[in-house]
This record gives sequence, C-alpha cells and structure tokens, in this order.
Amino acid sequence: MLPTSDVQCPYCGETITLLVDTSVGAQQYIEDCQVCCRPIIVSVRVDEEGEPWVDVAAEDDA
Repeated sequence: MLPTSDVQCPYCGETITLLVDTSVGAQQYIEDCQVCCRPIIVSVRVDEEGEPWVDVAAEDDA
C-alpha cells in the first residue's frame, strides 16, 4: 500500500490527499487537484527512514 500525504492546493486552498510512491526516491510530476482540477507540480523526496516529504506548487510558481 502506498503512503499518503495531505497537501494544500496552491490554487483553491483545499486540502487534498496524494498517494506517494516512495520506491522511486526523489521525483517531480504534475497532478491535477481533485477539487479544482488545476495542475499542481508535486515534488517528492524520501528521507533516510523512507518517509516521504512532499511539496506542491502552482505552475506559475515554478
């Protein structure tokens, strides 16, 4: 089962839950907000203990 991370959409401000694939390590991808459907840039890194750290940004911020 993939771990989850709750993040706040940079557009609408709603909290959404993302599934995080920690087997890949550091990654960046685009996922649409589940509420407003706008594209969010998701950056993931995994610490030494295998815990994911997730940051999100609007496309305009990148």
